[in-house]
Amino acid sequence: MSAPTPTTTTRARTAHVGLPLHAWFAAWLRDWWQLILLGAVLLVLALSPSSYRAANRPQLAQHIYSNTAPILVGFSLVCALITVVLTRIVLTTALSYGLTQYALQVLIRVLVLELIPLTAALFVALRCTIPDGSEVAALQSSGALDRLRAQGQEPIRIEVLPRVVAGLLAGVTLAALSSAVALVVAYVVGYGPTVAGLPAYTRMFGQVFSPAVCLILVLKTLLFSMAVSLIPMASALYGLRGLHGRKVRTSTEMHSLVRMFAVVLLIEVASLVGNYY
Repeated sequence: MSAPTPTTTTRARTAHVGLPLHAWFAAWLRDWWQLILLGAVLLVLALSPSSYRAANRPQLAQHIYSNTAPILVGFSLVCALITVVLTRIVLTTALSYGLTQYALQVLIRVLVLELIPLTAALFVALRCTIPDGSEVAALQSSGALDRLRAQGQEPIRIEVLPRVVAGLLAGVTLAALSSAVALVVAYVVGYGPTVAGLPAYTRMFGQVFSPAVCLILVLKTLLFSMAVSLIPMASALYGLRGLHGRKVRTSTEMHSLVRMFAVVLLIEVASLVGNYY
């Protein structure tokens, strides 16, 4: 199974300035349909056992390792440092207003529910998935993907799927590990190196992470990771237009980043509505 072959028009990434509204809307719908179609194809391939044959495993493992291992420790340390600073600021401010009992709860809501998943997704996009999209765009322009098709192979399975799976796993792994690190660091800063505060901290944790909040957090993290993994690949394969249908003069990285910011913002707004309304 493979996604439709990009046409010469989409490869050129051109559009007429001043398109009529109906033409602009049709092009906009086509771009998003191509993105959804690519996501559906990759989902089927990801669930297919044939995608994990011995011939495909080395490349898949290489992309997973290169997208996750080099950034895992560094990102976790940065999150720990930011957590220390923010925890100290929040605790000091809450103490001056007599609201110490709410300080850690507010901090965990801001960090774990909002900042860390968003930051992890954007970090993975800048560090891994946008460069991967540029590599696929280079393969596309050089004709390497067409040569794979001529040989009877599936370029989507061979070149695109490993990069998308690696980006998805990197985003989820970074968000999960950094959230755990932030929770531990916040406890140590708030209560000190003692287990005396565990009952209160556990009770506060249960108040914050209700089943509905946990579900929204998991869905948001997965959607963030899917967005930052799929959009660069769709831009590389189909030459998706910019937000206004104009000719794209910037690089593949900037084009993917702009579209990604729009999608991530929509996901974040939807999660805020679900958590607080």
